[in-house]
Amino acid sequence: MSILSKEKVKLNVKVKDKEEAIRLAGQLLVDAGHVPAEYVDKMIEREAVSSTYIGAGLAMPHGTNEAKSLIRSTGMSVLVVPEGVDFGGETAYLVIGLAAVGEEHLDILTSVATLVSEEDDMKRILNASSEEELIAIFDEGMNA
Repeated sequence: MSILSKEKVKLNVKVKDKEEAIRLAGQLLVDAGHVPAEYVDKMIEREAVSSTYIGAGLAMPHGTNEAKSLIRSTGMSVLVVPEGVDFGGETAYLVIGLAAVGEEHLDILTSVATLVSEEDDMKRILNASSEEELIAIFDEGMNA
């Protein structure tokens, strides 16, 4: 199973706050079978401890360390938020929900952070006109 699929990508999302963004990103992981519903609460809990805003307009909410045992398979969900959403004083335009088995989360975090640190790649992601186009940018960037 691909860690990213069309069903886990939402373009032009409007959310009122980071909790709504995290819940939506988490629900996509639940719907895809990567995690049970209680993992979403652990994502909210994790955000309360320390912001998952990474920089360059990217936030990557994920569960607490205790929630690792809930993860059934590695998956990623992507929300493109054109108007941005406040993550502890920083504005995220790209919210990536993450559930990763074992140490895979570090590899994924590194790949995604590297991808969005390239301003042109981040612009391509934010301006993607379809889920397929966005997935292609990620596949290209993360498998480089």
